[in-house]
Formats: sequence, C-alpha cells, structure tokens
Amino acid sequence: MNPRVYVFRLPLLYLHVLLAVLCGSLTAFAQAEEGFGIEANPMAGRVFKHTKRFLGPIPPVSGGLDLNFLWKTRGNKDWQYRRHFPTVGIGITYTSYDRQYYGQGIGFYPNLELPLIRGNRLEWCMRFGMGLGYISKHYTRYAPDYDTLNNAIGGHINNFSLLASDLRLHLNKHWDVQAGINFTHMSSAKFRLPNLGINLLAGHIGVRYFPNTSSPARREKKVPALSNRWLLQFRQGIAMSTGESIGSTATPVYLSALYISKRYWSKNKVFAGIDYSYHESLYNFQRLQGIHPGDEKQYAWKSGVYAGHEFLYGHVGLMMQIGVYIHQAILPSPLLYEKLGMNWYLLQSESGIVKECWISTLLKTHYSTAELAELGVGVSF
Repeated sequence: MNPRVYVFRLPLLYLHVLLAVLCGSLTAFAQAEEGFGIEANPMAGRVFKHTKRFLGPIPPVSGGLDLNFLWKTRGNKDWQYRRHFPTVGIGITYTSYDRQYYGQGIGFYPNLELPLIRGNRLEWCMRFGMGLGYISKHYTRYAPDYDTLNNAIGGHINNFSLLASDLRLHLNKHWDVQAGINFTHMSSAKFRLPNLGINLLAGHIGVRYFPNTSSPARREKKVPALSNRWLLQFRQGIAMSTGESIGSTATPVYLSALYISKRYWSKNKVFAGIDYSYHESLYNFQRLQGIHPGDEKQYAWKSGVYAGHEFLYGHVGLMMQIGVYIHQAILPSPLLYEKLGMNWYLLQSESGIVKECWISTLLKTHYSTAELAELGVGVSF
C-alpha cells in the first residue's frame, strides 16, 4: 500500500471508530431515556451589514451545519408543566463564512425550544440559545496575516447566540423532518476591538431522530399556583471592556441595578428599575487626553431607566430588557440600550426575608452592536 494513502486512511479509521463509539453510547443512553433525540440542520444564508461601519466584503453565500442533542421534558419538575413541556438541548454549530476574511466558526450553546403551535403531525416552534464561539479569522494589523478589512471580529473567542424557528412534520415516533430560518450572532462583546460582530441570516432543512420515542410518557401531577408577588431586587455585576481604540487593554466596568418585579401566571416576571455603570476605560481615556482634569470620574459613568420581562424555567430565568439613558458618559452611546441573558437561581423561596439569590450572565447591546458581557450576582427581598 502507498504510505501516503495509509497515513491518510489511518486518521479516517480512528474517526470512524470514534463516531461508532459515540453513536453506540448515545443509542444506549437513549434506549433508557425517553424523549432523547438528535437533530441535524444543514443551513445556507448570507452575512448582512448591520451598521455602516462594517467594512469587510459580504460573501455571496455562507453555510454550515447545526447539530443539537435534545431532551423532551416529561413533567419531572413543576416548571415543565407550567411551560407545557418544552424541549431543552445542547447545540454545536459549524459555519463557513468564507475563506479569505472571516473563516470558519464553531458555536457551543445550551438552548431551549418553545412550541408556538402544536398538532398531531405538524408543529411550529422557536428555539434560542447562547454560549461560546470560536472563529478562525479576525482583524490583525501585522504581517503576514494582516487583515484590516475585517473590523467585525477582534479575536478568536466570542459570544455565540442563535435564534431559530421551525415548521416540523412528525413522520413517526422516531423521525421528524423540518424546515426553517435561523439567525446567528458572533462577537466578543467589546472584550476586544474591533467588535461589530458577524450576523448571519440563513435557512435550513433538517431531520430529527429519536432512538426511543419522540413522545415520552408525561407524569401526571397537580401543580400548585404561585402568588403574584412583588419583589425588590438588586444586582451587582462586572464586565471587561476595551477603550474606543483598537489595541486598547480591556479594563473593568462595574454595574449595579435596582428594580422591582412582579410575578404572574406562576412562570413570568415583569420588572422595571434603574441601573448604573462605571467605565474605567473612559476614565483612562480622559486622563491620557487631558480632558476634565480632576473630574474624570464624573464623565466615566452612565445611568438609565429600564423595563423588562423574565421567563422562569425552574432554576433558570431568561430575561430581556430595554432601557433609556438618563446620564451619558463623555463618549455618548445611542439613546436606547438592551440587555438579554440568563439568571441562574441558587435560592428560590416563597417565605423569609431573602426570597431569591442568583448569578446572572447578560449581554448588553446598542441595537445590534454588543457593548459588553456582564457577570453578576443578585438578591431579592
């Protein structure tokens, strides 16, 4: 045998063995776990410029593959009843943006699927998730790989978010076919500059396979209603953000929020309040430029009022909010800002002084451009 052919076939043999072991393990798990499935969605679409500052060329078409390992909930927890038995999953997405400027991207993200319309054979659903992403090409000013047209991505490691909608046909208890659209976002949340992000709108056609059954038996139980209570909530967070010039060092942003919330339907919250953020990079910018000597801190903070909504899924809350600035820093931002992300509850109590404690992971944006990624802790009374 030709040595080159042997060297080429050997990794393929290892790959086939690995896939066989993986598929065997998943199949064995699925036989014992009703409602477990795997879906594959080949996709094709186009990157779009969401701002005039996006300098790079737009590839004529970008494509990839989205794999999702999913579990259909069966009523083991009260929230699964209240949410009409949603589907949870762990997704892995590969995207080939192009060869020259943006390269290839990989996203790893937990996700949640919500039914919009359910029928015996047809259903329409929404799926969304947020996690980590890796992209192979980014902005660089240095030879031999310099690329200053790609001002969308500043580094390899990024935030990855996905929003998808599917129309699905149930063929039998093992197989589904589906078609839909999906939106993916990749950016570093200003941890590195430039940070415009890459947004891809694509269509997909896919299949789902359930080794056991796609309709697991649901556990019958009576779920108690929760009170429509009011809470006073406080959150303290931190983020790392660069200055406004490429090559700036990431410095801390300190964030605080005080708000009131009201729970309704035992599974949702509405809230409104005020938040504050102090940006060390804006303080350093003024010191370097000799602007407002002695008063730099007065022009390094922002504040706004906001309202939002949180969807509760047991110990996880999915939240989104929109705010309006009432105080701008020295470098003004657009008037409106948004936050979306998750609250991970460590304590949820219906009695006592402290009702809730949680950890939050939030992405703050100005329209479609990310400003920062916040890690915080919170408490409710």
